[in-house]
Amino acid sequence: MAAIRDNLQAVSERIVRAAVAAGRNPDSVRLLAVSKTHPVALIEEAFRAGQSAFGENYVQEAVEKMDALTRLVGEEHAGDVEWHLVGPLQSNKTRLVAERFDWVQGVSGIKVARRLSEQRFPDRAPLNVLIQVNSSQEASKSGVRLEEAPALAHAVAQMPRLRLRGLMAIPEPADDPSEQRARFRPVRELYARLRAEGLDLDTLSLGMSDDLEAAIAEGSTMVRIGTAIFGARRTERDAA
Repeated sequence: MAAIRDNLQAVSERIVRAAVAAGRNPDSVRLLAVSKTHPVALIEEAFRAGQSAFGENYVQEAVEKMDALTRLVGEEHAGDVEWHLVGPLQSNKTRLVAERFDWVQGVSGIKVARRLSEQRFPDRAPLNVLIQVNSSQEASKSGVRLEEAPALAHAVAQMPRLRLRGLMAIPEPADDPSEQRARFRPVRELYARLRAEGLDLDTLSLGMSDDLEAAIAEGSTMVRIGTAIFGARRTERDAA
């Protein structure tokens, strides 16, 4: 547990330093621990070290981890865990996501949003949703184009049982901090525009292990950190 606890502490210190350097309150930035491909034992360690929000990319893998973590920490503590689906979502997986997740960071089409709204249980809190923006206009990346995002955001904001919280993006990587900031900037500007248009948004999910400082400088309110907490991503061969 010491390694995971130490890694979480190191990431938290980076967030504090970056926020202070940007003239922001460190409490305005949330940490999402991206646990995809990592075993549930490491998630348990992170949870017992104080981390409560976890991000997964694969629906079935995530559901298996949810159930396993509940067995490890007990029903009375499982409700303290917040699960985020990060990345693209296929329409045939929406029911399970609507039933089991707390957040979806990756809505990029009206069809998926509508299905999530229809399939969310009425007795549960609204499903928190972030629109995924393809800010780099990369053909290989998921997400809605910048110019198409406002129409989608306004439509999603009207859907029952969904709560539109903001935007997320995974821009093309860059090594130079100024270039990193430049790639985050269009998403931050779109976020500000949508708020000015009356949408009640509070979450801008930008930044990962290698660029969280630039993301926070550009206004990110949530950083998605995997490698700096859990180590290099495991492959199917590693898990065998």
